[in-house]
Amino acid sequence: MAKYLVIVESPAKVKTIKKFLGKNYEVMASNGHVRDLPKSQLGFDPSNDYEPKYITIRGKGELLAGLRKEAKKADRIYLATDPDREGEAISWHLTKALKLEGKDVERITFNEITKTAVKNSLKNPRQIDMNLVDAQQARRMLDRMVGYKISPLLWAKVKRGLSAGRVQSVALRIICDREAEIEAFIPQEYYTLDVVLDNLDAKKQFVAKFYGDKNGKLDIGDKASLDKIMDQLQSASYRVESVKTGKREKKAPLPFTTSTLQQEASKALNFSIQKTMRIAQQLYEGVDVKGNGTVGLITYLRTDSTRVSDEAKSAAVDFISQNYGEDYLQEGAAKAKANGTKVQDAHEAIRPSDITRLPSEIKDSLSRDQFRLYQLIWKRFVASQMSSAVYETVNVKIAAGDYRFTVADSKRVFDGFMLVYTASDEEKDDKKLSAHGLHEDTKLGFSSFEEKQHFTQPAPHFTEASLVHTLEELGIGRPSTYSPIISTLLKRRYITKEAKNIFVTELGEVVNGIMKESFPSIVDEHFTANMEGLLDEVEEGTVNWKSVISNFYPDLEEAVEIAESQLQKVKIEDEVTDVVCEECGRNMVVKYGPHGKFLACPGFPDCRNTKPYLEKIGVACPKCGKDIVMKKTKKGRRFYGCEDNPNCDFMSWARPVAKPCPECGSYMVRKGSKLVCANEECRHVETADKEEA
Repeated sequence: MAKYLVIVESPAKVKTIKKFLGKNYEVMASNGHVRDLPKSQLGFDPSNDYEPKYITIRGKGELLAGLRKEAKKADRIYLATDPDREGEAISWHLTKALKLEGKDVERITFNEITKTAVKNSLKNPRQIDMNLVDAQQARRMLDRMVGYKISPLLWAKVKRGLSAGRVQSVALRIICDREAEIEAFIPQEYYTLDVVLDNLDAKKQFVAKFYGDKNGKLDIGDKASLDKIMDQLQSASYRVESVKTGKREKKAPLPFTTSTLQQEASKALNFSIQKTMRIAQQLYEGVDVKGNGTVGLITYLRTDSTRVSDEAKSAAVDFISQNYGEDYLQEGAAKAKANGTKVQDAHEAIRPSDITRLPSEIKDSLSRDQFRLYQLIWKRFVASQMSSAVYETVNVKIAAGDYRFTVADSKRVFDGFMLVYTASDEEKDDKKLSAHGLHEDTKLGFSSFEEKQHFTQPAPHFTEASLVHTLEELGIGRPSTYSPIISTLLKRRYITKEAKNIFVTELGEVVNGIMKESFPSIVDEHFTANMEGLLDEVEEGTVNWKSVISNFYPDLEEAVEIAESQLQKVKIEDEVTDVVCEECGRNMVVKYGPHGKFLACPGFPDCRNTKPYLEKIGVACPKCGKDIVMKKTKKGRRFYGCEDNPNCDFMSWARPVAKPCPECGSYMVRKGSKLVCANEECRHVETADKEEA
């Protein structure tokens, strides 16, 4: 009887897949990559057509020996690594590391680890797609170039083992730019005006919002404008000018891609991006379900496709019609089912591998986090195949002299997909139509005004979810890279998280400054997005991968040479302070560490005394008169406080300046090129002079 060897990436898949195959199949795992560029050198030769040099990854020798032994026994070898660039490259490396040339070797992929999918893949094997392999090789070498050429410069500049990354550096710049935008933001005052009116016919009160005048929309920018409008409305009579009723549909959401799953799990479940990917990997590879053994619960988790296979659509039609009724079927779904074929789509959205496996039924077999994520994926997929939600809408325009107010109401009259799934940022409760019973020329009674002062808000700090959304929108990185990008930035202490918000650290600002000054193209989002597009073209077979490398490397090398020259001229010496080391009497110096600046004794290693660095900014505390110093939170976020803390509790996120506010006498803070009064009731703004800026 013929013997077959199936090689997968993860050991967790072995048990699941082995269950589907007969005794003549041996299933083994490569534990990810088996070959890589050497760590001790660049790993390719620019003078030899950029030919990469691959070596066996340390510690993989014994594993490869076991795979070679089984490969010799096998009549046919199936390479069943993941269905993406990385998986294709692992299969190619396996053919080289196991010396499979001349053997009967075939490549198989499956989007879900189910018996049907695995057996179908064995019936439809193919050869290794070298376009996918070349795209992965190009990405790996580009990342290696940036990391190995620029990281030593950061080491020299900041004096510690830091790193630069091709995509990581762009992500850091995007975060730094947002933080600079927030810091420079100056709030603008504005007002809203509501009026409480009596519907005399229905004997009910309702609230209408100020819209503008008979010529169009108006914004109320200050108190004087508000007072003028209210004065003119004192003698006005209120009547309904127009009533428009209608219906609107809210379409079902698309099923999850990697990016949208990461974003929604962050918002709805408070999962970090890394946690979402780790748990999704467990659900994909297989979980022990009571009565079923090890089962792969979801399809492949790294995808930017929203497509769904015909087989899965057909199953969804059956499930929805049986459990919710025909009315809840998406328009055209039954027709799609009739034309459906049993085709395994290798690039699908993330969905449950079996829609009939209800989250509630397998809850006892899952951890709490596995259950919550599986339930989110299951609900989103079912909802994506359901009909739209339907709302009844009423838009009322109310005339009051020359001014106009509006009432806009909506009520859900058919829940459609919302019977199963409501996104974390959607309104979940039904509203009652307060505008019902209003007709044109209905006279209304005035009850009261409700005026409110507001200030415009800066762009919010990035969260992991919003950063992923921005990276995807700009075309930077790919689904598999979002989690490692954020993890690396956190690990290197370039950014920190407080609650869900991301803040850049002082260290991150230093690194970003070097990258922007010396390597502007690498941290340019358009350049990076264009590079991702070139990698896609390599995958499609329209661009040669070595031409991408050969066009990029010479420019990088030239930029590194220039930067090396400049960095040598501006080499930072240790800054001597007036703080005396209490152990040996020397003046302590400023050093840089993974968490930013600190004070150290220059007598190291004889004296190892260190202490926190509190940088005075030359401004007196407005509460007690002592010096204000720049500090950092435990997670690295910068703020300004009194040196006499905890006796004095003064604290400001924005940098205070010595000049007091000329209008109220309070202290002012710097916002970009402006000085702003810290007193919210005053909010005086002026342009900073050259010295203050």
